[in-house]
Amino acid sequence: MGLAATGRIHAVFESKQITERFRKREFVLEMGDNPQYPQFVLFQLTGNRCEALDDFAEGDEVRVDFSLRGREWTSPKNEVRYFNSLDVWTLEKLAAQSNAGPPSHDGPPPDTGDIPF
Repeated sequence: MGLAATGRIHAVFESKQITERFRKREFVLEMGDNPQYPQFVLFQLTGNRCEALDDFAEGDEVRVDFSLRGREWTSPKNEVRYFNSLDVWTLEKLAAQSNAGPPSHDGPPPDTGDIPF
């Protein structure tokens, strides 16, 4: 199941080689649905997707498409633990919003049939 979120990049971390075949890169997204209590959510990119974060910086407003993943792990002491991860599939910058007022219209005004005098 694919999910999406928008927010501002709060922190970006370096790629980490976890195993010979598994590499990940994490970043934190500040989600401000309620500006009084922003949420700082950790996302990860894996494998060849790690480089996708190179074009982004802290402060960028982005949309993230991701999958929620979970796994079970048993420790050497036979303790069972559960872990979640938010695996990013696509990451895109959101267009900066302008405070310049309503959009301008190019070209002549529409012909309403009225004589302008």
